[in-house]
Amino acid sequence: MLLPVHPVRVVALSNEMMPVSMRFILVRSIILALLVGSQLYLFLRGDRALRRSRLSPRRKRQLRFALVGFFVSIVAVYLSFLSRGAPMQHASPFIVYGLIYPAAIWSFGSLFSCLFLLLTDLVGWCAGLIRADNVASGTLAEGASDPSRRRFVQTGLSVLAAAPVLISGYGASFESIGYQIEEMSLSLGGARPLDPPLRVVQVSDIHSGLFMTPARMRRYAEAVQQLRPDLFVMTGDFISNSIAYLAPCVKEMARVEARYGSFAVLGNHEHWHGEPEEVIAIFEEAGITILQNAHRLLQTDRGPVALAGIDDLRFGKPDLEQALEGLDPSLPTILLSHRPEIFPQAAARNVALTLSGHYHGGQVKVSLLGLELSLARLLTPYPEGLYRLGGSRLYVNRGLGTVGTPVRLNAPPEITLFHLA
Repeated sequence: MLLPVHPVRVVALSNEMMPVSMRFILVRSIILALLVGSQLYLFLRGDRALRRSRLSPRRKRQLRFALVGFFVSIVAVYLSFLSRGAPMQHASPFIVYGLIYPAAIWSFGSLFSCLFLLLTDLVGWCAGLIRADNVASGTLAEGASDPSRRRFVQTGLSVLAAAPVLISGYGASFESIGYQIEEMSLSLGGARPLDPPLRVVQVSDIHSGLFMTPARMRRYAEAVQQLRPDLFVMTGDFISNSIAYLAPCVKEMARVEARYGSFAVLGNHEHWHGEPEEVIAIFEEAGITILQNAHRLLQTDRGPVALAGIDDLRFGKPDLEQALEGLDPSLPTILLSHRPEIFPQAAARNVALTLSGHYHGGQVKVSLLGLELSLARLLTPYPEGLYRLGGSRLYVNRGLGTVGTPVRLNAPPEITLFHLA
């Protein structure tokens, strides 16, 4: 079933970026400042609540000591992890699941808790100004506020402030570790339909790393194999933050046996953390073909099908003309591109189907009053799912892994099975 057509805009992507090392220093500094600032604010809020509480002085001292200890511990984790020149490799399960994993979940949820509390502080400050003005004008008597009511409101706000942390834990413990198989039938629009349809399986954004282990990747590879693909395609971002994690990912994905082979394109993370030649060599050694501004003509028993691929639009050297060079425009063509913004140009070149990823479906998505809200929807007109432009189709896969935090909400990991006729 086709989704409604979205307005198309061409996104200009420049390759003239600051050096990767400078970029990561800046990004890590911003992240560290946000994390430490949010924890400091929550610490001050907690300390203020303790001072106003009716607890005994001894209990207040004990809780304040615990609060200080937690604040120092969480900041120490931030500094030790984000100040490293290279990411942790082969970390013990205790380090990953006893320290880093809980800290990542807490940090994501507590950021939203911090925003919520800042908003309530702002509202309370404005309400205080109005109340003071009313007291001064005599329309409200001082002391008219009900202390029990105020405590009830404060308790309710505390519960609401804790909700993001609980939801974050749920998103990491359940939604991010499963997967959904999305299945659909599409026409490639060739001179004659493919009969029976070609079975193509797509995965994207695996992000092999601390939170995407070889065991999880093996489970995904086995799930792909059970779908009996004629063709297996992967649309970039195989690693999270180190080239050291690429080989385990490629090893697991190479377990998939597809009749017409396994193909892939590079994503931005491969460019950030490795050299294209090194990345391509690892894939080729495992029997997976990287389509770097190139195409392959697949001679299937259903007729010829062209499979093309381009480099990452922002950090690579994409060349759609080179990728499609020499192809008959009437030939059914599938294009692999890590980012989906190539779609208008691909449609203009009569590409039947473009397969992309990159945005993780938002990774954290809120459905509210019929609207779907996520960061991805602010960045692209193609956050996830199926799009149409003339006779061309684009499908944006939600990916399997995560970045920044191991949390997914309302955007579960995805394996896509296409029946292409």
